[in-house]
Amino acid sequence: MVDEPAENISGGVGDGGGEVTFDPREAETRAEAVVDELGELYWRKAYGGQDAFECLVRTILSQNTSDVASQPAHDSLMARYGSTDDGTDLARTLADAEQSELAESIRSAGLYNQKSEMIIDAAAEIVGEFGSKQAFDAYVREEDPQTVRERLMAIRGVGPKTADCVLLFSGGRGGIFPVDTHVHRISRRMGLAPPSADHEGVREHLERDVPAEKCGFGHTAMLQFGREYCKARKPACLDGPEACPLYDYCDRVGVDEVEESVVDPAEVVADD
Repeated sequence: MVDEPAENISGGVGDGGGEVTFDPREAETRAEAVVDELGELYWRKAYGGQDAFECLVRTILSQNTSDVASQPAHDSLMARYGSTDDGTDLARTLADAEQSELAESIRSAGLYNQKSEMIIDAAAEIVGEFGSKQAFDAYVREEDPQTVRERLMAIRGVGPKTADCVLLFSGGRGGIFPVDTHVHRISRRMGLAPPSADHEGVREHLERDVPAEKCGFGHTAMLQFGREYCKARKPACLDGPEACPLYDYCDRVGVDEVEESVVDPAEVVADD
C-alpha cells in the first residue's frame, strides 16, 4: 500500500487523518467492493482534524486547478496571513485583507482575483456570524452535518464539493463522499451511478452504497485512481484488461476498447 501524496489538497498536509482498518466482510454493493479494492491499492484512512476555516480556504484555492498550482498558493497565503503579532486569527486577518494583495499571494492557483474576493467574503461572513475561526471550527464539528452543509453552501463560491471537503477533512464526518471531476467521471464510467448523473446524483449513489466509514478514503483513493489509471481521455483499459486493476469491476460506459475511443458517459445515453 502506498503513502497518500502530501500534495493532495483533499487530505494532504495537515489532514489530521490516520490509518484505519475496516470490516473485511464481503462487500454488499459493487460500489463498496470498488472502494475496498481502492483501499488495498492505495490507503485506508479516517479523516478529520483540519482547522475548518483553513480547510475552506484550501478547498476554494483548489477549485478549477491542480494541486501543483494550488498548494504553493496556500503556502504563500499562510506565510503572509497565517500568523500575526497580536494573535489575530486567520479569519479576521483575511476578512480585513486588501484584495489586490491577497490576489497576488495566491496567483499560482489561477482565477486569483475571483478566489481572493471569495476568500475575503467568506472570512467576513464567518467572523460576522461566528466571531472567530475557533467558533466556526466547533460549529463544523458539532452541528448536524446537513445543517452545516447548507450553511457552507450559502457562502458565495462554496459548492457541494467544497462543503463536503470541509465536513470530511475538518469535521471528520462519516458518510461524506465529496465528488470532484475524477469521482464524477469514474463513478459513471464504472456504472456505480447513472451515466447522466450530475455531481449531486453521483454523491447520492455513493453515499447510499458505500458504508459511512469508507467514504472518506473512497474519495481520496478514487481521486488518485483517476490520476493514475482512469484518466479522462486515455483510461488504462485501452491498453488491455491487465493495465487496469479495477477492470473486472467496470462497465466502461463511454469507452470503446476496439476503436480506442472515449466519450463522456452522458453522451452514450444521449445517443441511444
